[in-house]
Order: sequence, then structure tokens, then C-alpha cells
Amino acid sequence: MSAAGSAPAADPLAGLLGRIRSARPHVVLVDGAAGSGKTTLAARIARAVPRAQLLALDDLYPGWDGLDAAARTVAQQVLRPYRDGGLPRYRRWDWGVGAHAEPRVLDRHRPLVVEGCGAFGAGAAALADLRVWVETAGDERRRRLLERDGDAFDPFWPGWEAQFARYAGREHPRRLADVIVRS
Repeated sequence: MSAAGSAPAADPLAGLLGRIRSARPHVVLVDGAAGSGKTTLAARIARAVPRAQLLALDDLYPGWDGLDAAARTVAQQVLRPYRDGGLPRYRRWDWGVGAHAEPRVLDRHRPLVVEGCGAFGAGAAALADLRVWVETAGDERRRRLLERDGDAFDPFWPGWEAQFARYAGREHPRRLADVIVRS
């Protein structure tokens, strides 16, 4: 991965992670298409921010057609209360059962890193201190998904890509980014 505009280093993300450590953002959003490297980058960011909590939108998508629903949930039930002094919470989606599971509560006094397709959506971008967009060529994204998930994602790939394209066309998330990372 390389951060746009950063100087070459042994670790291409060292500059970005250093900036994040020094700025100490309270809410960081990591968005991009499936297979772009969001999860890996978000985990590194969470490790760079002391006491950070990491929320994967995979826990919020209510099934394979749920990109927009998860974006609304993170904006309305997590980030808005997080900013307004309320109780940030959500119900985890249980993929095995295909239904909502137990509620989860986040600590609004600890930094939060949210990652997933649609993380900037439904007004969430305006509630973040730092917005990171991750992009990768489509063939590389597909290769990564196959490596990670085998062929389990295959039947859902076309529909997921169509949802993401609608989201990107409507909300223009790349334009909302403070930092663009090419992986």
C-alpha cells in the first residue's frame, strides 16, 4: 500500500500512521471497494491510535443487499450518538443465521476506527475526524477476495459490486476523503 502524497519509506504507510498518531483523531473512517485493503489498513490504524476500537461494517450489513442499510446504521446509531454524547450502539448481523444478533455498545470516550464499503455514506463522512479512501485495481481486488474467501463470495460479487457502484455514484466517497491510499 502507498499513501498518496507521502515520501517513499521502508513502510509506505509510515508517514500516514505517524500523522494519525500525532493528530489523535477520535473517529477515523476507512472506505473503498471490496478487496481494496480496507480491513488490513484499518487494523494498522487502530493499532497506531492508543485505545482505539475497531468496527467492521461486516458486522452491520444486514445480508448481501445491505450496504446502504449499514451506512445508515453507522451514521445514525453509532457516529451521531458518539458525537452528541449519547450511547453508540448497534445490533451485530449474524451471517450464519441471517438475522440480527446481540446488541453491542461502543465506548464514546475511546477513539473509533470504522472500516467497510460504504463507511462514508449516509452522512457518516461529516461525523469523522479523518476519512481514508483505499483503492485498488478491480482484478487485484478480485484476486484478494478469492484468496481470502475462496469462492464463497462468487455468487454475491455482481450484486455487491452493483450496490457499491450505486453508492459511489450517489455519494462520491472518493471526493470526501482526506487521504487516498493505493494498495
